[in-house]
Amino acid sequence: MLPLKCAPWLTRRTSIALLTVGLAGCSSQPPPATTVTCAEISYSVNDPAEPFNRGVFAFNRVVDDYALAPVARGYRYTPDVFQTGVHNFVANFGEPKVFINDLLQGNPGRSANTLGRFLFNTTLGVAGLIDVSGMAGIPRHNADFGQTFGVWGIGNGPIVELPLLGTSNSRDAAGRVLSFMVDPFGDNSDTVDTLSTIDTVGDVVDGRAQALPLTDSLQKLPDYYSALRNVVAERRAAFVADGKQGSAQISNPQCKGAPADGF
Repeated sequence: MLPLKCAPWLTRRTSIALLTVGLAGCSSQPPPATTVTCAEISYSVNDPAEPFNRGVFAFNRVVDDYALAPVARGYRYTPDVFQTGVHNFVANFGEPKVFINDLLQGNPGRSANTLGRFLFNTTLGVAGLIDVSGMAGIPRHNADFGQTFGVWGIGNGPIVELPLLGTSNSRDAAGRVLSFMVDPFGDNSDTVDTLSTIDTVGDVVDGRAQALPLTDSLQKLPDYYSALRNVVAERRAAFVADGKQGSAQISNPQCKGAPADGF
């Protein structure tokens, strides 16, 4: 994702303060409309603004059907080595934010794993195009600010459908806003700006391509909106549980397979 290079220092500080205030409301959310249990993981779906969310979802689906998904389908026809390189580069470029969240979650072992992966892959792996750390048995994991807030005990909050960004809950949406503001690489390098742009494009296309089998199957169901909303809630619950456990891999396979973020 592109950092907000043009945002003034005061604007960033004010936004973070407002973000913190908003999160306080997430922990005191009303009773969820639906509670589901995935193996040993229980997750809630609280969608009080469903009519409005469905309207935004309809807009997002038009964009996806006519722009993003066709590009992702074309991308899947490119050579596997190219797709693997893009995926590895995107994952490696995001490691510094994973490292920050590992530390915020109080997990020094996981943060050391992330830092080691980033150093090895950036140097020996040609800027992350080759996952030499994975070949050496150092597993990859993910972490974001929404997961960190969940590990801290902040509740999901109500479902929000974000224009272009998709289905989320208010806690994870706040985490996305904070992620936009955090720039571990700084903002004074044209090279970093270029790499960040490449990373953003690669992340969107590669992520959408990986999710195609899932979304294609969900679109066959009578209510695509609720199916996708519920599977995203399921995936995020497993993601937060994984953060609390601190393992490098999601430990509940029955909750895997859904995207960490919505569409």
